Amino acid sequence: MDNKYISLAHGNGGRFMRELIEQVFAKKFANGNIDVQADAVKIFPPAGELMVSTDGFIVQPLFFPGGNIGSLAVHGTTNDLAVSGAVPLYLTLSAFIEEGMAIAELEIIVDSMANAASDIGVKIVAGDTKVLNRGEGGGVYFATSGVGVKDPRLQIGLNQIQDGDKIVVSGSLGDHGICVMLARQQFGLSGDLKSDSASVLNLAKIAYQQKGVRFMRDPTRGGLVSVCHEIAQATHFNVRLQQSSIPIKDEVNSVCEMLGYDPLYLACEGRIVAIVQADQADQLMSKWQQISNGQDACVVGEIEQGKGRVILHTELGGERLLEELEDDPLPRIC
Repeated sequence: MDNKYISLAHGNGGRFMRELIEQVFAKKFANGNIDVQADAVKIFPPAGELMVSTDGFIVQPLFFPGGNIGSLAVHGTTNDLAVSGAVPLYLTLSAFIEEGMAIAELEIIVDSMANAASDIGVKIVAGDTKVLNRGEGGGVYFATSGVGVKDPRLQIGLNQIQDGDKIVVSGSLGDHGICVMLARQQFGLSGDLKSDSASVLNLAKIAYQQKGVRFMRDPTRGGLVSVCHEIAQATHFNVRLQQSSIPIKDEVNSVCEMLGYDPLYLACEGRIVAIVQADQADQLMSKWQQISNGQDACVVGEIEQGKGRVILHTELGGERLLEELEDDPLPRIC
């Protein structure tokens, strides 16, 4: 392409648009399924229950330590499939690109998408591009849909949760939310913290084989507390968390204390919250701890009879009700 920046002509259906799709997207996602002239493509899922998920990504800044909006879009959608019991196979992509964005920057982002998809064996098979007028976007936004296949013998879901079950998290909480905030450089703070943005498929596959796993969720927007409220509202059980057991990095705690954030409400992009039969929780935790992205896995609480509340048992021995999130603590983090 002759141009160095996205123009409105890249969205008009003509030569510039064709070259953008061919050279920036289709070339990097090449997998034999993409036909840039087709309106639809064939997919060939294996036997099992088909699962579909969709998501949108409007991250600012586009790049942050540990990832960027491209890898985040792949991980976000495939993680939703993985925690639902499905091995992700295919993705579709819609890209909303702002006029004036540097094509070289877009190529870096698309490269990271291609690499993230390849690492977990997912094919990006269909897509679309639109160009927004200058000032109407944040560089680039993505919308993705994913297709995966679930073994019908795997029974996980909110309706499986029982009184006495334990809550296991696969790693430290709040890393992504604080990392993105630091990358904005709005408060004069800096640090070496990296986002946890990553695929959780390897963690989920371990859970698929572990007896007693009832339910899984990735704690993205709203963090751990929002997952707990989802459970409490659906089951009418209380969800009790033990503050002393929750893994939070010192850097995350320090920034939260300075700026008044609560890390339990902050987004993660490479973690799993699992509800597990009580006598199987330690075993799942131990198995997760044996792999790199599960080394900080912990049992952090339990499910109990009650009135659908989320309760934090504090390090001082008291109790605090954790209310459902209302205000947005960190906009555009996923």
